[in-house]
Amino acid sequence: RQHRRRRWYWPQRHNDVVQKLLRKARHGTKVIFIPGNHDEAARQYIGMTFGDIKVRADYIHTTVDGLKLWIVHGDLFDHVIQHARWLAYAGDQAYSILLWLNHWLNKARIVFNLPYWSLSQYLKLKVKSAVSFISAFEHVMVTETRRRGCDGIVCGHIHKPELRSIDGIIYANDGDWVESLSALVEHHDGRLELIEWQKSMCTTGSLQLGCKEALNRSKEAINRPTADVKQGA
Repeated sequence: RQHRRRRWYWPQRHNDVVQKLLRKARHGTKVIFIPGNHDEAARQYIGMTFGDIKVRADYIHTTVDGLKLWIVHGDLFDHVIQHARWLAYAGDQAYSILLWLNHWLNKARIVFNLPYWSLSQYLKLKVKSAVSFISAFEHVMVTETRRRGCDGIVCGHIHKPELRSIDGIIYANDGDWVESLSALVEHHDGRLELIEWQKSMCTTGSLQLGCKEALNRSKEAINRPTADVKQGA
């Protein structure tokens, strides 16, 4: 969701996504909403069910081939959010500014027919303290996953898509739909795959048509209100 000052940005396409999720839930697909720190208000509904959609703090998913995956947002294991709320708030505001800069940067890239590029993701990988935080977060999540007797962890929070084994535990971070445009899927044979939408558009089907469509979607994605961007991830 996005808002500029007090004006909400909610196009028809957002309704379409919600309707598809509701339809899948009605037809028997298990849909579980796990709120994160950007969805704080929704946490008061944890344990409840709305229209066949369950709201949970976390969940244990068993894959087709029998692996137990612990599904959780991950912010509860971020010591900054838990013990320095003011610092988390400051970081949230800085993140909004970064997304605002990212918006204008990508408007300029459109002029040169360049695809979407995430400034915030780039900085995360270049700033040493950010890289150290990501590494520490990953290992904390893996340690807790092992303590719970699970084979793997699926989380988000740090907006850094990743799928790999850490000390024998599957670590899967599905990224987000604001910076990375990424998602995690389980195939019918139990394989996990990290999908990065823009790369997928440029490597499946017609390469030329796919990349052109990705560029057009990128233009739509950044042609939005630019102040105070918030997201659930």
